[in-house]
Amino acid sequence: MDKQNEQLLQQFFSEAAQQTIADNGFTERVMSRLPVRNMKLFTRIWTACCILIAAVLFTLFHGWELLFMQVEVLVRTTFAEPPQVSPLMVVFALFSLLMIGAYEVFSYARLIR
Repeated sequence: MDKQNEQLLQQFFSEAAQQTIADNGFTERVMSRLPVRNMKLFTRIWTACCILIAAVLFTLFHGWELLFMQVEVLVRTTFAEPPQVSPLMVVFALFSLLMIGAYEVFSYARLIR
């Protein structure tokens, strides 16, 4: 976006932000009746507890050993035999790509309207 368009947008939005619509105090009454949500502290504590529990379980079940073992098995089996591709897998992959592409096209078309 060029500088002139940016300035026009800034001017338009600054003027729009300063406008007030007379609603006889309706907005203030509605805003005062909305429930106050102080959930930030709770969500932070909950997130910290979940991370702590995950770390403890990862340590208890020897997560690093399991992870390295799975990677080793993956690498060994990948190089031991050639990959087997079934026609059903190819059809499913192509159908998935088609659905993703269609979604992107329709969402973009809806966006530019």
